[in-house]
Amino acid sequence: MITMRQIHKAFGENKVLQGVDFTLKPGTVHALMGENGAGKSTLMKILMGIHQKDEGDILFSGQPKAFNNPKEAEQEGLTFIHQELNIWPELTVLENMFIGKEIKNKFGMLKTAEMEKQAATTFEKLNFKIPLHKEAKHCSIGEQQMIEIAKALMTDAKVIVMDEPTATLTDAEITELFKMIRLLKAQGVAFVYISHRMAEIFEISDEITVMRDGCTVFYKPTKETAYKEIVRAMVGRDLEDQYPQRHYAPQNVVLKVLNLSNPKHHIKDVAFELREGEILGVSGLMGAGRTEMMRSLFGVDNGAHHVEINGKPVTIKTPEDAKKHGLAFITENRKDEGLILDFSIRDNMILPSLKSFASNGFVKEKEANQFVDKMRERLNIKTPHQRRVATLSGGNQQKVVLAKWIGTAPRIIIFDEPTRGIDVGAKREIYQLMNELTERGVSIIMISSELPEVIGMSDRVMVVHEGRIAGDLTGNRVTEENIMTLATGGTLNETVNS
Repeated sequence: MITMRQIHKAFGENKVLQGVDFTLKPGTVHALMGENGAGKSTLMKILMGIHQKDEGDILFSGQPKAFNNPKEAEQEGLTFIHQELNIWPELTVLENMFIGKEIKNKFGMLKTAEMEKQAATTFEKLNFKIPLHKEAKHCSIGEQQMIEIAKALMTDAKVIVMDEPTATLTDAEITELFKMIRLLKAQGVAFVYISHRMAEIFEISDEITVMRDGCTVFYKPTKETAYKEIVRAMVGRDLEDQYPQRHYAPQNVVLKVLNLSNPKHHIKDVAFELREGEILGVSGLMGAGRTEMMRSLFGVDNGAHHVEINGKPVTIKTPEDAKKHGLAFITENRKDEGLILDFSIRDNMILPSLKSFASNGFVKEKEANQFVDKMRERLNIKTPHQRRVATLSGGNQQKVVLAKWIGTAPRIIIFDEPTRGIDVGAKREIYQLMNELTERGVSIIMISSELPEVIGMSDRVMVVHEGRIAGDLTGNRVTEENIMTLATGGTLNETVNS
């Protein structure tokens, strides 16, 4: 049993933890919940020796113990699967699996065959198939997440901390992961499960602890609580309906895409339209080509296409072209593609629209700061704008990405997994922002792996299967059953536009 009592931690004047209590029992899955910035990851980093506590006690089976670094924790059987992946893109899958833990013979030579066998056995248990000698940079975010999970499961762990482990996984991959968690749990392994996905929490966890503003505010066995009680503990109030009501009436077509193809990603002859003020949901299984379609449209990846904006043909070969024509792309991979981590919140926010804040080669500080303060207030980012983005929680990083693109005053925004790794309160803030944008005439393309989100926020749903548009759903035809039927290559009894 691990007991953490009255843990305090501050970074400068920022008090992140203010007397947190947490207990982890052997052979249990303990869900650790709270809004982004509540201190969940910091608490676990203290447990793992990444940070050192300022005050409080950490007890292992009643005996005081604290680790000086993650290596010490790992040697004692503690493993941490971080939300932001620790993948070396230039190395192969196999090399990533064994980095720092290579198996060698007495002459110091790698025992590659033995490493391949061990990795393959772990992947087989997860029912996950991937070439071991594929370079990690060519793996999708979901595949990289499974590699990280497999690395943790390959160790003889007694405690596994998982921070948003399923954010990028398919339903089938989540099912296999949960099977493995239950198997290890039966062997006495304990899990700390950090997630904002309520359905998962109630399916896999035995106990729930909720943190708010650096304090422990709630603990109960999972079977003794309910969704609304957890949300109330997280946000400090009752939350209204998760998805704000939309009142959309079809308007003029603002974007028309024809013959979009990208052989590298098996995308061929894609065609679709987007109307003014519309939220077009894009759904499909991982690897179907949803993101790749939009990257090609935005000029990130080379691909052939014919694009019309407000009825006029335009040329988009680069992201700069796309931006010039009023498009913005809020990428799924915020860490590598959406932010400059060593820059401050302020500098990240104003970067895409720097020209609008400049005069004679100098930044108009007052106007720039007014914009940043307005966006921090609107998106509920409580951290000072001078703080480095690298130190923010995942949810606050996502808000900074949103703010920087909104500053360019786009007419069309592509959101790729806009709420991945974000708590329920922040999700609703982003949904409300999306509503406000569309009320002002902005059109949105929203790629999402969460079917409730797709159904709850979209005016129309475009389903992608193997690089093609499998169907277009509106009204009461937008159901989980219809989306999954099209996403898996099936057909509906009724006529589906494509």
